Amino acid sequence: MTFFDRVSSVSLLSVFNKKNHAKRLFSGLAGVAVLFLLLAVPALALDWYPESGSAIDWGPVLLGLFGGIAFFLYGMELMSEGMKRVAGSRMREGLASLTRSPFRALGVGAFVTMMVQSSSATSVMLVGLVQSELMRFPQTLGVILGSGIGSTVTAQLIAFKVTDYALIMVGLGFLLKLLGRGDRARDFGRILLGFGVLFYGMKLMSDAMVPLRSDPGTIAFLQSLSNPVLGILAGIVVTALIQSSGAIVGILIVLGEQGLVGLDAAVPIILGSNIGTCVTAILAGLAGGREAKRVAAAHAVFKIAGVLVCLPFLAGFGLLVEAAGGGMARQVANIHTFFNVGLALIFLPFTAFFARFIEWTVPEKKEKELLPAFTSPLENAKIVSPDVAVEMARHEIARMAGLLEVMVRDAGILFVAKKPRQDSEYPRLSLLEGLAFRERELDYLDKVTGDFLFRIGREAVTGTQTQTIYAMISITRDLESIGDLMERNVVPLLEKKQALLKSFSDEGREELEIYHTKVLKQLRLLREAFSEKDLDKATKIMRGERKYLDLELQYRIRHLNRIMCQRVESVETHELHMELMNLMTQVIVYTSNIAKTYLSAVAERDV
Repeated sequence: MTFFDRVSSVSLLSVFNKKNHAKRLFSGLAGVAVLFLLLAVPALALDWYPESGSAIDWGPVLLGLFGGIAFFLYGMELMSEGMKRVAGSRMREGLASLTRSPFRALGVGAFVTMMVQSSSATSVMLVGLVQSELMRFPQTLGVILGSGIGSTVTAQLIAFKVTDYALIMVGLGFLLKLLGRGDRARDFGRILLGFGVLFYGMKLMSDAMVPLRSDPGTIAFLQSLSNPVLGILAGIVVTALIQSSGAIVGILIVLGEQGLVGLDAAVPIILGSNIGTCVTAILAGLAGGREAKRVAAAHAVFKIAGVLVCLPFLAGFGLLVEAAGGGMARQVANIHTFFNVGLALIFLPFTAFFARFIEWTVPEKKEKELLPAFTSPLENAKIVSPDVAVEMARHEIARMAGLLEVMVRDAGILFVAKKPRQDSEYPRLSLLEGLAFRERELDYLDKVTGDFLFRIGREAVTGTQTQTIYAMISITRDLESIGDLMERNVVPLLEKKQALLKSFSDEGREELEIYHTKVLKQLRLLREAFSEKDLDKATKIMRGERKYLDLELQYRIRHLNRIMCQRVESVETHELHMELMNLMTQVIVYTSNIAKTYLSAVAERDV
């Protein structure tokens, strides 16, 4: 029976999914509330002008603004979810195939960001990929520059004046999502529904802002943002709160169309919003390793350097945007596009220099402790795309297989070494202490990887993705079980060996060593199958199981023949010999079961 035959439902992950949506909704509403406190309180403070003869009723205005931005952000989330579902495998393959060419990396960065609707989300994804060693730090620089360009696609789409058709898009998207045949049709329905909700949110904001056009306090406050320093700071703060430069563009488009904001204020705010997108990646990088910190630093360095280059030329930049033509909505979107395209054109030829500079500013940290603390990039990783997150988990599973390979190798040495040996990686540890240390690391990785896989399952995943997640959870448990098997048996068997008066016969020793080599080969193939996504090696493991079980039977018969012939060494070591062969056979069976589960998971995923 395959692993999938034992999985009867996905209801558990469905429950988790609802909880996760509720958590995201609460966080989003809290961010929106803080945003409007920042925007409304200064306006309220400046609003009382006795000579104006009337005061604005702020209740309906703030309610409309609050509801509009909530619809806007929810629409972006729906759109992003649909796009990630449509292009999930392409995103995974694109990032995996990176990236000796900076230009290819630029294109992949733009495509991925267009799908996830956030350059900060792309940077967080890169942090996780670098921590998982699926990418090298220099490869990320082109992707980071491309992510800025990708974020401008949403801004350009928002600039189209289709708010009057928002409800039609909502209706069509909902029907397609509800009645569409197949996942792909429903995903396109989700994208269309997201666009409709987004534009309906813009309409709500636009209608709510009509009274503000005649309010002196609001006008005075917004005009103050034309000061470059204040505008940049406002862009940084608001974008850091809502984690979306696209949302800032949407707000500025609405303000611009109502005549409340001109290009002189929009330019510094959008420049600031580009710096604000770095905050999420910086927070993710702080909890990560050295390479993750470098990715976050690169994102910040590019954006800050670009803003500093633009700062003396703000007036000229505004004239360039104005000369490009279009209404206020298109001009606001063009500010975002021109800045990020210019940033890529200026810095892309010098990514190698920037890589060396950031590696110098964030150097490798020498390990001072004898035994490093157990760490994993999955522990604090943010899940941006389920497909990419699964790839990160796969790398940690390959790491677990590598630990087992070392444990089994060192266990074999323990039974043939004539004197105590030290661990090759941690010289102050004996081989036995090193084996126990790695078993504890396996326990840690099993827990962290399992928790991470369940977190992926709480996202909006397809049925196929859920099957893959279940399979990978099963694999981590099996790998950890091999570690437990080694820990439970090696010490008692060593004690038995030390109590013996005789050692193995020459034939018995040779058989044990040959079989031990076969076990190591299976573990090596398992590690490579995961790290390289090599299905042929997984198939070899399954073919090898039958062959090696037959070999074990042959060796068992030979050993029993030696017993029958009264070979003294064989009689003395009989129990130890059989238990060692049995231990290695169990590892062979475990590796084959893991390979079967892995092949089933990949087959389901690629259907």
